Amino acid sequence: MEIKTVAVVGAGTMGRGIAYCSALAGYRTILEDVSESVLEQGLEYIRRALDEGISRGKVTEDQKKKSLASIVTSRSVQDACREADLIIEAVPEEMETKLEIFTVLDKFAKPGAVFASNTSSLSITEMAAITFHPQNCIGMHFFNPVQKMKLLEIVRGLETSEETLSACVEVGRRMGKEVVVVRESPGFVTSRINAMIGNEAFYMLQEGVATAADIDKALKLGLNHPMGPFELVDLVGLDVRLNILQHLHRTLGEKYRPCPLLEQYVKAGRLGKKSGRGVYDYKDAAGNAKT
Repeated sequence: MEIKTVAVVGAGTMGRGIAYCSALAGYRTILEDVSESVLEQGLEYIRRALDEGISRGKVTEDQKKKSLASIVTSRSVQDACREADLIIEAVPEEMETKLEIFTVLDKFAKPGAVFASNTSSLSITEMAAITFHPQNCIGMHFFNPVQKMKLLEIVRGLETSEETLSACVEVGRRMGKEVVVVRESPGFVTSRINAMIGNEAFYMLQEGVATAADIDKALKLGLNHPMGPFELVDLVGLDVRLNILQHLHRTLGEKYRPCPLLEQYVKAGRLGKKSGRGVYDYKDAAGNAKT
């Protein structure tokens, strides 16, 4: 199976990063979103990321030119998936939404196309079950920020074929990722461990064991984590982390029960950097969220 064209469904934080990596890897890339403004923001993000890559000596001017030339946009999932050999959905972490996308892909994608979900914890097998070709379905869990994070967690559903797996491993490697392959299980590897660390950090904050800044500092300096658990959850989104914990709580039991303080922050709209405030405050003097 040869992948030449990659469609990315959703041009938000993850989708635009995946599109960047796809284009830089030499794939013809279709970036889809229903919102014209989100598409424009996604393209601008990709341009800035390429310029940053040039300034850091990681990207050449020629690579930037070829990458931008290889990207087209679409506001229709149906149109985007018709031409693609690999379709990667990067929509919000909600099973109902992902099932809707897979239903559309199953109806309009060309024969043999691979359907991949960027889910961080949900069941690939459940998504695949609503299609006529579950062997072509797989998980490709990228990490934020996609263009900088080296890991790609590839998740095999119950019926994922060896051909589909091999094709996606090759895509990941061409994108410059270090690939790990895991059998489907709630939370896979990274989300399952990271959710527990982050949840325990919230319990410590709730109990007054230490300040958020000191908990972050302790894990970075004492355990060599590149980011503290609160820095990370503010980047990922507290609502995203809560959804993952709720899923793990349902599937794996009481040890993943979300901390009440995390639930309270989400109810208050403190979702992290994207809302201007999470565990930390990211608003400027005028009260606007910093970009």
